[in-house]
Formats: sequence, structure tokens, C-alpha cells
Amino acid sequence: MTKQFLVDQINAKQSYLCVGLDTDIEKLPAGLPKNKEGVIAFNKAIIDATAPYCVSYKINTAFYESQGIAGWEAMEATLAHIPSTHFTIADAKRGDIGNTSAQYAKTFFETLPFDAITVAPYMGKDSIEPFLAYQNKWTIVLGLTSNPGSQNFEQQKLANGQFLYESVLEQVASWGSPEQLMFVVGATKANDLESIRKIIPAHFLLVPGVGAQGGSLSEVTRYGKNDAVGLLINASRAIIFASSGTNFAEDAANAAKGYAAEMKALLSE
Repeated sequence: MTKQFLVDQINAKQSYLCVGLDTDIEKLPAGLPKNKEGVIAFNKAIIDATAPYCVSYKINTAFYESQGIAGWEAMEATLAHIPSTHFTIADAKRGDIGNTSAQYAKTFFETLPFDAITVAPYMGKDSIEPFLAYQNKWTIVLGLTSNPGSQNFEQQKLANGQFLYESVLEQVASWGSPEQLMFVVGATKANDLESIRKIIPAHFLLVPGVGAQGGSLSEVTRYGKNDAVGLLINASRAIIFASSGTNFAEDAANAAKGYAAEMKALLSE
């Protein structure tokens, strides 16, 4: 998917919502079996219900990989059900030496034809280049994450006065273009978005942490939005597990609709 197509979808819907399909098999609503078929049925119902209100879906691969072959089959079936109008993200956080990263890129760009994959930048440029070799595919690099452990490395000061995450953003941005690179910035770090935008003004940001993790949608939008909106706000549990009853899809739709309505209002300010 091209950047312009994604921007057009955001403008048309006045929504920059990404629904996270972090489908925990143990949390499937009553009436659905806790197996591959149950996961697929749940995901399809969630996608059908929320598609009008979002522009993207993010599949956290850990929830599928943990189920072995059945989980991979559920992930493949889920991806196939997502409309082509929606930006698809494999939240896999890969990154390794070049020949290994090339195989990861093949896995999530060809075998499973996602639009994007999340990657960890710790091993440097040669671990990310294989992902950037694909046309109209996106590499989403971890920048400043919302977990407490981000203080261990990401928020350490370097000798030049920069935080480590700032150096990562600056260097990685030089390896590709805003047409193929995004960055992960946690919603609980909204106060840092203003300075982050000075480093990467034109790139899209994937922002998890709104909803169950307590991030503020209005603050993220205020400090993180650029001329192309430039944001994908991910909400997972707050939407897909809005209800554990038989009306789970309807409740998920209502939760997604609520986010979309708030986004439309924020974009009109």
C-alpha cells in the first residue's frame, strides 16, 4: 500500500484508527470454541463489525505463533479476510543479521502478504535493509515504547546529549523515506511527541497504548499529527474485548465507532 492511498483512506473516513487483533484464545467469548476455528470466527466478526470505523488492522503475531501450526493458519485466514482498503500490520518485532531478516521479510511480505511489519533496530542498518528492499511495503521501527522498561535503554542519555531513542529515530530515518518507514511511539509518551516530530516531521507514527493502557488520544493527536495526519492509533483490548458476551462484535463496533467519532472531532479542530 502506498502512503498516498493510506492518507486518502484516513481523509475519507476522518479516522486514523488501527484495530489490534491481539486475539487471546483464552478470552474468546462464550459460545466460541477455544481453537483455530474459534479464533478465525471471532476475528472475522470483529473485522466485519469494525471495518467502517478504522483504516488499519494490526495482528500481534505472538498470539498466533503460540498456538503452533493452527495459530499460523488462523493468522493467514484472518489476514485474508481483511479488506484490501485497510492497511495491514504484522506486529512481529523482527530484526536480525541480514540473511535472516531477508527471510523474515519474505515471511511477512510474501508468504503472508502484510503491508507492514514492526522491527527492532538494535542490530543496526544491515538488519533493517532487507525489509526496505520491498516496494510499497512498510517497515515500522520501534522508537519510544510505552513500557516501563523503555527507561533501561531507549531513554538513556548519550554523550552528545541525545536520548538513545532520538539517535535511533534520526539514523533510521536516513536509511529510507517517509514512503516506506514508520516509527512506533507509545501513547503514554505523548509529551515527547512534540520533540519527536522535530526529528521525523513527515513520517507516520504507529501509536499503541490508547485505551487499556491509558494513553490520551487528544494529547497524541495534538502533539503527533502532521500535515498528512501521520498517525495510526492502535487500540486492541479496548475494542476486541469490549464485551465477552454473544454481542461481542456489536460492542466492538460501538467501541471503534467511539474512537472514530473522537478522531473526526479532533481533526476538525
